Amino acid sequence: MAQIGYGVSRQTGVGRQPGLLMALVLLFVLAIVGRLAWLQLLHGPEHKAMADDNRIRLIPRDPVRGRLLDHKGQVLATNQLTYRLYYQPRLTQERRWPALRDQLARLLGIPAGQLEQQRRLHKADSDGFRVPLSGPLTPLQVLRFREQAAALPGAEVAIDVLRSYPAGTLAAHVIGYTSSLTEEEYARLKDKGYRLSDRIGRSGLEKSYESHLRGEWGGQQLEVNAAGRVQRVLGDKPARPGRDLRLTIDLDLQRAAERALDTVAKGAIVALNPQTGAILAIASRPTFNPNVFADGPTTAQWNELNRPEAPMLNRAFQGFPPASTFKIVSTIAGLESGKFSPDSTLPTMASFCYNGQCYGDHGAYGWIGFQKALAVSSNSFYYQMGLKVGPDELFKAARRMGYGSHTGVEIRDEESPGLLGDQTWKLRVLGEPWNSVDTITSSIGQGAVTVTPIQMARLYAAVANGGWLVTPHLVDQPLPRRWLGLKPTTLRVLRQGLRMVVTEGTAAILNDPTLPPVAGKTGTGEDPPRPDHAWFGGYAPAEQPTLVIVAFGENSGGYGGTVAAPMVKIMMEAWFHPANGDRPDAGIKPRP
Repeated sequence: MAQIGYGVSRQTGVGRQPGLLMALVLLFVLAIVGRLAWLQLLHGPEHKAMADDNRIRLIPRDPVRGRLLDHKGQVLATNQLTYRLYYQPRLTQERRWPALRDQLARLLGIPAGQLEQQRRLHKADSDGFRVPLSGPLTPLQVLRFREQAAALPGAEVAIDVLRSYPAGTLAAHVIGYTSSLTEEEYARLKDKGYRLSDRIGRSGLEKSYESHLRGEWGGQQLEVNAAGRVQRVLGDKPARPGRDLRLTIDLDLQRAAERALDTVAKGAIVALNPQTGAILAIASRPTFNPNVFADGPTTAQWNELNRPEAPMLNRAFQGFPPASTFKIVSTIAGLESGKFSPDSTLPTMASFCYNGQCYGDHGAYGWIGFQKALAVSSNSFYYQMGLKVGPDELFKAARRMGYGSHTGVEIRDEESPGLLGDQTWKLRVLGEPWNSVDTITSSIGQGAVTVTPIQMARLYAAVANGGWLVTPHLVDQPLPRRWLGLKPTTLRVLRQGLRMVVTEGTAAILNDPTLPPVAGKTGTGEDPPRPDHAWFGGYAPAEQPTLVIVAFGENSGGYGGTVAAPMVKIMMEAWFHPANGDRPDAGIKPRP
């Protein structure tokens, strides 16, 4: 019995071994299949992407930014080829980087800390293939690199594109400038196709038309081996260049505007087509050169840009007291309200007294009407007129002519709407009720009223074109204009009075037989304890105007007729007597 039991036991053990082996094999196979399923089915796309990331490299190609051209096609902003230093991690070992960094620093004279900072900053944006380190490089730096390139594996010098402004400071405030993205901006804009090495418009048209000018990134798709060496090109997408932008600016008239502003330390000039609102020239003083931002301003340049005189402030878009130029608005208020007729006259005197206070005038001219009052800029005439029509009509006329609101110019975020300090404003801001002093000072543009030079140019355009409020614009495109509905008699009185300002009034310097007939108005704004502001706004030819110019001297001292009007004369001469004999307004058609 014992032997039989032993035999059965051995046979049973032997019979179980194949089953156990089979179970183990099946378990092993199931584990492999499970692992493969986990890798291929559940995480297949993820691992494929990782494999492709290890095998495929993208070389970005930056787009060429669109150019800015004047209305004749002359270049105001373009692009300049230069060189930039790059680091390619895939072509060298990571542990080699500190030595390479120090070699580059010694060879090119670039601080090692700066190279390290740029490498860390741009590494994520470069897909680890080509990291921008420094640029633009000087010709000497490029030459030194080329001589030692074989001993610098992982480093590369390649062509780069920088923004360039051939005309330098001309129209700098409206053209604007570009500079590199910050890390915070990149985090916000990367989903829109921006890369950390991108440059972006910071001001002016460069900012307003960023999407039009910037273009779209392209690149090359390369297959690399485990050592990071390129095996073949898998795809190539050319970068899409930005689109050019043709402006209304006339470069010759712009030069004249800049030259005219050389006579003041601070100020602005705006010239536009009164029929269309096309801005032909616009300048601000002091100014700056946008080329300093191409590779970043030095400390000295940055200090210069931030001095108290504010060179980067566009004064053509800032509000200042309009002084006697506001008498055009007061005239409109008087005539459009129906409280005065075109033939109305008022007495004038050297000192006008009302409610126990006296207000000075330039002189006593007897009983005069609106035309003569504009010509001699009589304060006492407008004191009385303002009191009769009241503040509601004064500010109603100002708003009707576009004061107190944006003009519609493309660079809206840099434009001030100015200030119309009416009764509501005074009560809200100062907590005081309106009184007769406010009405009297507002009627001559010396109250709580500020107007921008571009707003004033818009007003003169409305008088010149027969009562249409245009939209000032810098980009060559048709824009709507709004009918103001002014009485024909109001326009006639204004045009007669503004012409008399030149023929027998405060702007006699423009009564020049070499120029077409000019019409306009001077203004001298008080700004105690600082020197006065000087204004002149006008148009020519007086009967069929094709050009409006407003000139402003901030704290320039002197009068509108002695400071601002001569600036306008310089521009009139350049416009109506160009050196080449061709009219510079060719190609800008007046609207019917």
